[in-house]
Amino acid sequence: MNSVVIVGGGHAAAEAAIALRIQGWEGDIKLISDEDVLPYQRPPLSKGYFHNTVTSAQLLIKKQALYEKANVDVMLGLSVVAIDRLSQAITVSSGAIIGYSQLIIATGAQARMLNIPGAELPCVSYLRTLNDANNIIANIKNNSHLLVIGGGYIGLEIAASARKLGARVTILESFERVLSRVTNEQMSGFYQSLHKDNGVDLKLNTGIEEIHATEDGYVATLNDGSNINFDHTVVGIGVIPNTGLAEAAGLECDNGIVVNEYTLTSDPSIYAIGDVSNHPNEFYARNIRLESVPNAMEQAKVAAANICGKPKIHNSFPWFWSDQYNVKLQTAGLSQGYDETIVRGDMAQKKFALFYLKEGKIIAVDAINSPKDFMKAKALIPQGLTVSKDKLADITKNWFD
Repeated sequence: MNSVVIVGGGHAAAEAAIALRIQGWEGDIKLISDEDVLPYQRPPLSKGYFHNTVTSAQLLIKKQALYEKANVDVMLGLSVVAIDRLSQAITVSSGAIIGYSQLIIATGAQARMLNIPGAELPCVSYLRTLNDANNIIANIKNNSHLLVIGGGYIGLEIAASARKLGARVTILESFERVLSRVTNEQMSGFYQSLHKDNGVDLKLNTGIEEIHATEDGYVATLNDGSNINFDHTVVGIGVIPNTGLAEAAGLECDNGIVVNEYTLTSDPSIYAIGDVSNHPNEFYARNIRLESVPNAMEQAKVAAANICGKPKIHNSFPWFWSDQYNVKLQTAGLSQGYDETIVRGDMAQKKFALFYLKEGKIIAVDAINSPKDFMKAKALIPQGLTVSKDKLADITKNWFD
């Protein structure tokens, strides 16, 4: 039997299905998603889709015709409930048993749930799926009050999009600054000012204790004892990789499904790609798990090549982006462990790059409306070059010469 089964409905799953055909796979390909729509892009859900600059049709990663041309059997509205590694078969929610020669797990991640009294009320939403986005948009009206819980990228993007729709927005962040896990104080301060300048009420060092319904809407009780009246809330407090299926099958898991450089799990017939995979990274000399479209697409191509007998190692450099108001952030690399930062450009003009250095070498960059610095950093950081700090800070000089 030559049959690849792909479990998932995002970038990694869609890319893997088509990449298998490109690499020459002649056997069956089945793509199984628990959603009832073709695999679609997640990032625009908090941005362009929110304010109708991206339509639902434009969200699709591949069109139906392409799956048909590639002879990919797309099975929608079905969840995989079990993996039988011994017989190399999966069981789906309909009760059907489907065999595989190779299995690709691309199950992504799920939103971390709010655990307080009132978290089950209908005013509480999370953003992971198209249905989630439609629900949130339906509840945001001009001058309605949206409460955003969490000051990470998802929370900030939702806040910016809601402001474009005319909603009043309050952000609650339990730490002393937004984006505290992924950036430094300067960049956090930049985004805090950006949102305040756009009319967002930002409450730092503030947690939520309880939500309850009233005749006029909902009330959130905060950790300082105060109350906020609101109409709807979106929770963005992180995600958890969807490893339940893999764990039940006995695959090695540790903050994701552990894979090697070939995207292969502890089972020689099972691969894991995308947000759910915990994979080795040569540059950072450790295992990492990335929530990133570029990573998902690259891993999909690597898995497809290896399944087709064309050995390929996954060692791509991590990069990300975020759009808020008129600001585009492009990030290359991971800043954890930096010992120095240098700003190139003018933060007040919203055009600059913040470089993170470790022992004189750039390990990451956050570029705001500065695509040239981002592209150069993305290409040069993996080389581990020592740079001139004076050139790096001086916009009249090319730091990459």
